[in-house]
Amino acid sequence: MNKEYDYLIIGAGLFGSVCAHQLRLRGRRCLVIDKRNHIGGNCYTESIEGIPVHKYGGHIFHTNDITTWNYVNRLTEFNNYQHRIKVSYKNDLYSFPINLFTFYQIYGTVTPKEALEKLQEVLPENKKEKDNLESWAISQIGYDLYKIFIEGYTKKQWGEDPKNLPSSIIKRIPIRLTYNDNYYNDLYQGIPIEGYTKIFEELLDNIEVKLNTDYFDNRDYFNSISSKIIYTGNIDRFYDYKFGRLDYRSLNFDTKVLDIPDFQGTATINYTDRNVPYTRIIEHKHFVNIESDKTVVTYEYPWSGDGNNDFYYPINDEKNDKMFILYNDLAKENNRVIIGGRIGSYSYMDMDKTIMEARKVVWKETDEV
Repeated sequence: MNKEYDYLIIGAGLFGSVCAHQLRLRGRRCLVIDKRNHIGGNCYTESIEGIPVHKYGGHIFHTNDITTWNYVNRLTEFNNYQHRIKVSYKNDLYSFPINLFTFYQIYGTVTPKEALEKLQEVLPENKKEKDNLESWAISQIGYDLYKIFIEGYTKKQWGEDPKNLPSSIIKRIPIRLTYNDNYYNDLYQGIPIEGYTKIFEELLDNIEVKLNTDYFDNRDYFNSISSKIIYTGNIDRFYDYKFGRLDYRSLNFDTKVLDIPDFQGTATINYTDRNVPYTRIIEHKHFVNIESDKTVVTYEYPWSGDGNNDFYYPINDEKNDKMFILYNDLAKENNRVIIGGRIGSYSYMDMDKTIMEARKVVWKETDEV
């Protein structure tokens, strides 16, 4: 029996939109639905006072893959923004990631040799890596740097004392023995000048999209109208929490329009003092270098969520990772459903990797590169 659509794509975020775009180019009929009132997922930007505002937190595109860089640049124009973060701790500002200027600010060292010698001096004698994040981090960067950059921020971000978190939460702590304070090392970096929403408008051009539409409100109907499903939401909900609920950390955003031309002089300042309730302040105009009489800032507040809110960070501890494997194995048994994207794959996936993964899915589906 012929279906109305070849693919029902649940979620108009990056993974779903790239899949839809690539499938349309190959002649497939797609319907994209999203429970939100806009396309773009967490990458969505909206114009406020003429400034592209990242509604769900700052997104910086970075990649070493020239094919992916060319792909997004065909959709819209990017600037050459490079992410340089400042860290505020007890009313002092520090350069981050940790680099030679950071060492100069804290220890007064100037050269790579002096900084390396100082690092060796402050590391604990017993460098045996421990299971908890605190012990591991101190073994890598010493107590002073841990207190300034890791302890308070981690406590706020994950809602748990670092002593009680696995060391795997932080994959590595980069230390640069140069004065390079660019957060990313990738060859290609930038932000869309017109905002990310422009990318999604191009990706979803000539594709049927239904917003304010929740798949789970009418699941049987949506299952009946398409041959295959691409699902980008929570994998545990898709399988009715058969093995339990996967844990996430969420974020609340407090966005304010200020009647001043500049608030903090840079795009992002992280607040690592545990007594400051927010983790960062973003000033959006610095992403695209806009001059105006007003500015827009966003305060980010991590929280545990209530199970019905937006999900941002998977908690990849042993319990959750084991549960995800059970769900993922279940998904592999269903040839009609493809589950992907950051939330679907329960992983912290950068935008370039999300695009590459979506394109691979379509290549596999259509045998067309």
